[in-house]
Amino acid sequence: MSRIENALQKQRAFVPFVTAGDPDARTSLAVLLKLAELGADVIELGVPFSDPMADGPVIQRSSDRAISGGMTLAGVLGLAAEFRRQCDVPLVLFSYFNPILNYGLDRFAADASASGIDGVLLTDVIDAEAAAAARIFGGSGIDLISLIAPTTSDERLELICRNARGFVYAVSRAGVTGARIDVSSAAEALVARARRFTRLPIAVGFGISTREQVEEVWRFADAAVVGSAIVSVIEGSLTSADTVVAVDGFVRSLLPQFAKTGAEN
Repeated sequence: MSRIENALQKQRAFVPFVTAGDPDARTSLAVLLKLAELGADVIELGVPFSDPMADGPVIQRSSDRAISGGMTLAGVLGLAAEFRRQCDVPLVLFSYFNPILNYGLDRFAADASASGIDGVLLTDVIDAEAAAAARIFGGSGIDLISLIAPTTSDERLELICRNARGFVYAVSRAGVTGARIDVSSAAEALVARARRFTRLPIAVGFGISTREQVEEVWRFADAAVVGSAIVSVIEGSLTSADTVVAVDGFVRSLLPQFAKTGAEN
């Protein structure tokens, strides 16, 4: 059992996402450490990319800020290594394939492992490319995390789940990332379908932004992924407040374990 799978064995797991280097490397590290302190079970670290097709405008802008600040894939690995020196929460790199292909798969696998990366989620690889990447990453002890969506057929769902490692990431709805006002009913149906083909933990993401939505996801899935909502808080803090303080306050508002404490303060 990998570190990621082990971390998500608990019920009601929390998986936050942030873009590496947003708004800068120093603040990004501080945010990662704060998320770990607040109880993140696994953290997704987004690799900034100039053409993030699956991402909505909030994460697109965060990638622009990180790239403008000089963040590169090598810089992301350096950030991960510094986090790993201070914390043992599993890290999953969330990336498009192009930066990793350009870096070199074998070189990336070795460097990512040395940096303390536990898993990689590639948004735009399927079938033969995914299988090849999984073999290379697996040789360095890194899980290739698989994505499924409401539009995934049962035939493909079975194939994806059979080859999955770490956990299965269920996209709650078709479309790009971004906060929504409710959790799609398609997400629950998708998780039920995936349960037929895997015993791995299943996390639901895309659009989770409130405590009510987190608790709704926990009702039928193992983990809730919160991304755009946290990135939006980071963006909003750039001119109005300390970023780490803003993230702390928002995450406390998301997680039920902080509800009593928040009411008392």
